[in-house]
Amino acid sequence: MAVFRSGLLVLTTPLTSLAPRLAPILTSAAQLVNHTLYVHLQPGMNLGGPAQPQSSPVQATFEVIDFITHLYAGADVHRHLDVRILLTNIRTKSFLPPLTSSVQNLAHPPEVVLTDFQTLDGSQYNPAKQQLERYATSCYSCCPQLSSVLLYPDYEPGVMPAGSLDVPLPSTISSASPVGRSAKQPVRGHQRGAVGGTFDRLHNAHKVLLSVACLLAQEQLVVGVADKDLLKSKLLPELLQPYAERVEHLSEFLVDIKPSLTFDIIPLLDPYGPAGSDPSLEFLVVSEETYRGGMAVNRFRLENDLEELILYQIQLLKDLNHKENEEDKVSSSSFRQQMLGNLLRPPHKRPEFPPGFYVIGLTGISGSGKSSVAQRLKGLGAYVIDSDHLGHRAYAPGGPAYQPVVKAFGTDILHKDGIINRKVLGSRVFGNKKQLKILTDIMWPVIAKLAREEMEQAMAEGKHVCVIDAAMLLEAGWQNMVHEVWTVVIPETEAVRRIVERDGLSEAAAQSRLQSQMSGQQLVDQSHVVLSTLWEPHVTQRQVEKAWALLQKRISEAPSGP
Repeated sequence: MAVFRSGLLVLTTPLTSLAPRLAPILTSAAQLVNHTLYVHLQPGMNLGGPAQPQSSPVQATFEVIDFITHLYAGADVHRHLDVRILLTNIRTKSFLPPLTSSVQNLAHPPEVVLTDFQTLDGSQYNPAKQQLERYATSCYSCCPQLSSVLLYPDYEPGVMPAGSLDVPLPSTISSASPVGRSAKQPVRGHQRGAVGGTFDRLHNAHKVLLSVACLLAQEQLVVGVADKDLLKSKLLPELLQPYAERVEHLSEFLVDIKPSLTFDIIPLLDPYGPAGSDPSLEFLVVSEETYRGGMAVNRFRLENDLEELILYQIQLLKDLNHKENEEDKVSSSSFRQQMLGNLLRPPHKRPEFPPGFYVIGLTGISGSGKSSVAQRLKGLGAYVIDSDHLGHRAYAPGGPAYQPVVKAFGTDILHKDGIINRKVLGSRVFGNKKQLKILTDIMWPVIAKLAREEMEQAMAEGKHVCVIDAAMLLEAGWQNMVHEVWTVVIPETEAVRRIVERDGLSEAAAQSRLQSQMSGQQLVDQSHVVLSTLWEPHVTQRQVEKAWALLQKRISEAPSGP
């Protein structure tokens, strides 16, 4: 069976009959399309007649909105698919002009068009397929060699629980929203409105929120995208997509689903954003979580002599497959947690090492739990090189760095027994970039040489994975001697708490130590794998085991020759 990168699913069954059949239809579609699946709702359309079917307006009712939510919720089990329900032909009651005959361009022109339309004989060699292809190309820009597939009878629509057609779909717009509603009631349209969020790794819950906002707005939609200070409280902020990348994905999705709207995508730098100050806005779409924020926006508007916005509160999508410590809703936070232990970018090639020998550079800010991760990796079979221990060896009398350091900083850094007093030396270089550079120019090459000697020892012992545990891995440039950089992240507030508890420092001293290092974000930007010790020890262990198992798979699949 051929698999296509992008497809268009034309749904012709009336929505009340379609809802219970949706899961097998989506499963069939997911077997044929592996990237982008556009969905076009045209309930009641007949592909079996002699006349070429035309696209006709579908009135936006609460039932249509609930079905859109139901479809996105059902699509969440197929996360490899970027599902986009097209809203071009779905119109609110007050805005039902005739559809234009122009062909809509799509970001990913469909290579195949699918439908749930039921033919009498169930044959794929059917005039309905030609009608389907003509219909698709009359509405949307499709690939020149467009294929078509009739999904019926593969999804077996007859096998359904009795009475399933009578079960209403859960409401998308909460009863807390100040709008009366019944399933068949048309949705009121507005000229301009707003919606906001982080929109990291655009997922199906985002798409519900955005789709409702797009259906309500008829001229302009202002979309606020959280940035800067509003990101600090996010879970694993180091793994957030950059603002520009989030906006790019968001813009493509919005223009695809409703190109007739004007979209104003702007950075959200405070909790109110344009919703708090724009007098032309009429509504704000919020989720259950952000409803209180919407109320705060309205209070702010009233204080500034602006009319309140109509708040449309959208129910959250439940994540039925969430794991321990993940939220029970579909959320970007859970997606970022699921990235922990995964390979984020291709490993470096290190032809200087023999085949089958792999080196990991493990780093993290002070207090991140990096050393505990190193010990977990050791327990799984890694040979661990502790750069702090190498530093102690280098500083010791007779060590390779002893004489150069004493020569550079004087004998007053020595204890009476001739051992270097690292506290005195530390106070000499802390906050003094020139003195610190003199020290690191001596120490880093020496430690790197000792680390290479340790690697030779690891090879001699028959170890296949060597881990260099080094807080200053990237500052020292040691990423040039490893295949992958693994970084352990932790919120700065938690790092400060741990440093104070572990080292007896004041909070100010702990923060000063962190500010003298590369930030977690700077480390992650150069990392191949990210881990976090934020949760209970068994959660960290599970992360490390996952990362180790994936590493072993990469090593086994790597070419053995030079």
